[in-house]
Amino acid sequence: MTKNPPAKPCVRASAIAKLTPLVWLQKNLFNSWYNTLLTLVCVWLLFQGAQSLLIWAFTQAKWAVITVNLPLFLFGRFPQSEYWRGWLALGLIIGLVGASWYGISSKHKFTRFLPGTWGGIFLILLWLIGGGLGLSTVESSYWNGLLLTLLMAGISIVLSFPLGVLLALGRQSTLPVFRWLSIFYIEVVRGLPLIGILFLAQVMLPLFLPVEIRLDAILRAIAGLVLFSAAYMAENVRGGLQTIPRGQVEAARSLGLNGFSTLILIVLPQALRAVIPAIVGQFIGLFKDTSLLSLFALVELTGMAKSIVAQPLFIGRYAEVYLFIGLIYWVFCYSMSLFSRQLEKQLNTGNK
Repeated sequence: MTKNPPAKPCVRASAIAKLTPLVWLQKNLFNSWYNTLLTLVCVWLLFQGAQSLLIWAFTQAKWAVITVNLPLFLFGRFPQSEYWRGWLALGLIIGLVGASWYGISSKHKFTRFLPGTWGGIFLILLWLIGGGLGLSTVESSYWNGLLLTLLMAGISIVLSFPLGVLLALGRQSTLPVFRWLSIFYIEVVRGLPLIGILFLAQVMLPLFLPVEIRLDAILRAIAGLVLFSAAYMAENVRGGLQTIPRGQVEAARSLGLNGFSTLILIVLPQALRAVIPAIVGQFIGLFKDTSLLSLFALVELTGMAKSIVAQPLFIGRYAEVYLFIGLIYWVFCYSMSLFSRQLEKQLNTGNK
């Protein structure tokens, strides 16, 4: 009996290699008369929109509102003589982000020290902004602009992550008290809008505290953001915990690991790795949610924008101001997205 001849190798790769841009356009955008018509209409609309935007940007927009008020966007009412502290704080953040990116992309050994380094940097940032220990004290009411946005978002992210992990573990706990308390907290908070929680933290909470206790408005805002974000973080982490096969836990127990060691060394690392996109998405949402604090007299980036467009020289310059702060939000959010994708790539979690 003769054997069948070996199958020919798949030619899909060579076909893809020969797919030129012109062929791709013809296949995807001009493959029928209605797709061709739709493509031409979309191109015309994009051209008209881009033309109008460029004409407005170069002939009608008054960009002096940005250049004149750039220090206000960055530092708000922070004392001008202490701007160097704000620049140093921003430099530390950018430098550590760059170091983290390099360490993860190159799998350098110093990446194991990044969590502790970030924690130390936050303490240094608080010292630079607030003062003390040799620096003049700056009241929190002068912490404004991008500086306040980054500070609140950073602290809220750092605090909501471990709290969310604990809530997720509590919801998976076999102890009824911890499980039902975690479920109650998560479902109640997720059923409330963020604006309502911030209102409770800013307006209602001081009414229930003794007269001699007065929490700073920034602390109340951070508390509201942390409590809200932790509930959603818990559900993201719980989704990762449910992807871990039960057999891995049993195998760890058979090797002599106790419950805590199994959780820390086996279960939790894999669970967090599986939900990196969801976690970073939560961080991005939290960063953008800081803009709601402008409704409570906290002059972060969006609040500072409202103050700038109220200046007599720049009344009505909403487009220039909000395009600028929109660009700032996009840069930071897109940077976190890129960081997430790089982390997924190094941990081999995404689609290859």
